[in-house]
Amino acid sequence: MRILRPSRTPPVPPVAVFRFSPTEGPAYFAEWLDAHALPWRLIALDDGAPVPADSDTFAGIAMMGGPMAVYDALPWVSPLSGLLRDAVARGVPVIGHCLGGQLLAQALGARVERAPRPEIGWFGVDVEPSPSARAWFGGRDRFTTFQWHYDGFALPERAQRVLTGAAHANQAYVVDDRHIGMQCHVEMTAALVDSWLGTDAGELEGGGAGVQPVAAIRAAAAVHLPALNAVATAVYARWAQGLRR
Repeated sequence: MRILRPSRTPPVPPVAVFRFSPTEGPAYFAEWLDAHALPWRLIALDDGAPVPADSDTFAGIAMMGGPMAVYDALPWVSPLSGLLRDAVARGVPVIGHCLGGQLLAQALGARVERAPRPEIGWFGVDVEPSPSARAWFGGRDRFTTFQWHYDGFALPERAQRVLTGAAHANQAYVVDDRHIGMQCHVEMTAALVDSWLGTDAGELEGGGAGVQPVAAIRAAAAVHLPALNAVATAVYARWAQGLRR
């Protein structure tokens, strides 16, 4: 008599989520992954975790923000750049938030450098007028996003700019319609905004061009966060279409 054994479904590979600072976790990105039952693995480089040798065991690669610069002498920058190039070559989708977008740009040969002025607070950005750009942002033409950066990136070769701003023209780009690097922070939650304002408020003292005061940032969060979460949902859903299953 033939015995039928239950079939075993291969485990779904996780999304690798790189953290560069303990204050800059995945926030809404993790909430979105959990809500869609997509497994993920936190790789805390700030806690000494090693950079994986290649991208083959991951469904996708995500990178969060951080207070450092990609041109700082950090031991993980070179191996991470190699991993990102490996992911792009294999078609493993990459998403980068702020520092993460800068890291992907540099790994693909683009220049990252100090910007003429910082952006800290809530700023409007425009979606480029192309069908592919609009698809990444849920059909929107414009939205208000959160910014906290001093550097900016040039566009990598083969990249298409999909988001632009008044002070920083390159706000987001896509490569092969699969990988996306963003200068802005779409992953924000109320807790993350409060955390940054609590630990990094000194950076806002004195204000200046492109730097909003703490009270204004806090007040605007209640207004803009729900809409920004909706934008992030559109971006993450579009990016997740390319995840390896």
